[in-house]
Amino acid sequence: MEKSKIANLPTKFGNFKIQSFKENDKEHLVIFTENLPEIPIVRIHSECLTGDALGSLKCDCGEQLQKAMEIINENGGMIIYLRQEGRGIGLFNKVNAYALQDKGFDTVEANHQLGFEADLRDFSIVEEILKEFNIKKIKLLTNNPKKEFSLKNIEVVKRIPIKPTPNPYNEKYLKTKKEKLGHKL
Repeated sequence: MEKSKIANLPTKFGNFKIQSFKENDKEHLVIFTENLPEIPIVRIHSECLTGDALGSLKCDCGEQLQKAMEIINENGGMIIYLRQEGRGIGLFNKVNAYALQDKGFDTVEANHQLGFEADLRDFSIVEEILKEFNIKKIKLLTNNPKKEFSLKNIEVVKRIPIKPTPNPYNEKYLKTKKEKLGHKL
């Protein structure tokens, strides 16, 4: 794993530091507050171009990222931004899954129709990144128990939920996340 230099990242949510970690062909980001507390709040966030950058209402990803930046700016911590679009199926396949969702399939069914598992993400790099910052204990900002269970050598002292805002475009999506993927919403 290679890592970049650390740079300043002023945002509308506050002033952060940013560093990139290169894992094979993927380049992940860590956005963090200057003075990390002993037990920081950590958000493991998988890339969602449509939600994070384009403001899609089909998911809650952009909203979760923004809330995480606000919470972390106020309390200290970091966002580990993983480059694994569409639960690991990539942008091209995610758009194809969106087309299937437009025809009535839920997010899990759409992935299955395309020949993928419901969730192909890999969170193993997270522990390596946390070790680089000498972090052994965290408060995990997530609704997804898979993220918590993926951390074998990091103690999660608390799970902090992020309450999503349902809208007509993401109601089925949120229901599927809760019922089929075990998210604690």
